[in-house]
Amino acid sequence: MKKRQVVALGLVAAMSMGLLAGCGSDGKKEEAKKGESSSDVVTLKWIQVGNGMPKNYDEWLKQINPYLEEKIGVNVEMEIVPWGDWDNRRSVITNSGEYFDILFTDQTRYNAEIANGSLMDLTEMLPKEAAGLYEMIPEDYWTAMKVDGKIYGVPSYKDSSLTEYFVWDQDMADKYSIDVNAITDFNSLYDALKTIKEGEGTAPYYMSKNGANFLVNLGFDDLSASLPVLGVKYTDESKTVVNPLADEDVLANLDIIHKMYKEGLINGDAPTADDSNKYRTFFTAQGWSGAATTTWGPNNGINNCVAVKYGDTVVSNTTVRGSINGIYSGCKNPEKALQLLNLVNTDSKVRDLFYYGVEGSDFEYTDDGKVNRLTTDWGMAGYTQGTFFNVTQQAIETFNQWDEVKELNENATPSVLLGFNLDTSKIETELANCRAVYEKYYSEFFTGAQDPRELIKTIEKELETAGWETIRAEAQKQIDAAK
Repeated sequence: MKKRQVVALGLVAAMSMGLLAGCGSDGKKEEAKKGESSSDVVTLKWIQVGNGMPKNYDEWLKQINPYLEEKIGVNVEMEIVPWGDWDNRRSVITNSGEYFDILFTDQTRYNAEIANGSLMDLTEMLPKEAAGLYEMIPEDYWTAMKVDGKIYGVPSYKDSSLTEYFVWDQDMADKYSIDVNAITDFNSLYDALKTIKEGEGTAPYYMSKNGANFLVNLGFDDLSASLPVLGVKYTDESKTVVNPLADEDVLANLDIIHKMYKEGLINGDAPTADDSNKYRTFFTAQGWSGAATTTWGPNNGINNCVAVKYGDTVVSNTTVRGSINGIYSGCKNPEKALQLLNLVNTDSKVRDLFYYGVEGSDFEYTDDGKVNRLTTDWGMAGYTQGTFFNVTQQAIETFNQWDEVKELNENATPSVLLGFNLDTSKIETELANCRAVYEKYYSEFFTGAQDPRELIKTIEKELETAGWETIRAEAQKQIDAAK
């Protein structure tokens, strides 16, 4: 602050001397104006996770900072932390009080960073300093961001609801006269996959070790507790806390998955398999149907890939909080930081530079206003920055996939617990113990490698010893108090 005062006083003195000398030349006046303008430019440090610092970062700064300076009087200084270093780096940042202006966070850290005082309350500033952003994001999403009635972060308005899809190799389905659009449950899925297995001789359903855990994600609000054995049904007005793994609908579907696994319709290594890209006839994925063309097909060697929606689209605290940007509680220029987030979310030029990289090196605009990507190794992760809905469409896309995502968001069923935040301070030990039990069994449970009816008995017994009932009672107490 003192340094800024000295600069300001120096400018006043210089201007006064010019006046005393008889106004001076026009050139000197112009220099004084430039000096005054540059002293008002604020540099904001924004820390994100991604593939590490882009190799052409300096070139990127030369493109984006002059534009930001012109629009809102700021420059940016980015730190892109590699994925593998993120957890450790985040701990250092938030536990040591290291200075930043904007920090990427998510549902696993948001509440804790509010509790330890890292993030600033933005509730009053948002409508004033980021009006366009505030109006763009639906009211339900701001509700999902509230903790004790206050907003401490800006969610990235993208695929912020949850929709699951059955994803197919259409050519393989056509080979066996399978109407993929008619397959929207596990009974019909079993019949179709069995037909393909008998014809091809290999397992058509590729699963990773996460298996069909989406059955829980689609049906239950997890209270942002990061514990899948704790939840409330999205539509349960009584808001009763249960163990989703023991739900009859979940178990009935897992019965079919277990049957698939035993009959070789699912890859035998599913309990240990990873999510690495490889060809697969059928799999499930969270996203939107357009991703079959733009992402799932190309990434998995499927030339003619289609996706069919499974279940309802839902929105909860957890789905909204998948990508958040918070402002440091000690930020020197919070208004400017919010103005930057507003610009990223409302100005396509800024959004494209963050999303695609350096214009002319990483991407270029076509005559019809679309984007040709020239590289695919831009180090910044698009989902960490802001909305997808003002990213310029790529020339190779025959449709705008973000229109579909926006429609899914707008029609999503909100959780009955939207805006509720579980205080875990009294149950941290029990949560850790129960997470250990879940980690021990989830892959065998959700891939069908074991009989779910038998395995759930073992899981429930160990959860009881680990303190699950203590967690349930505390969660129910807080939910009832918030009604």
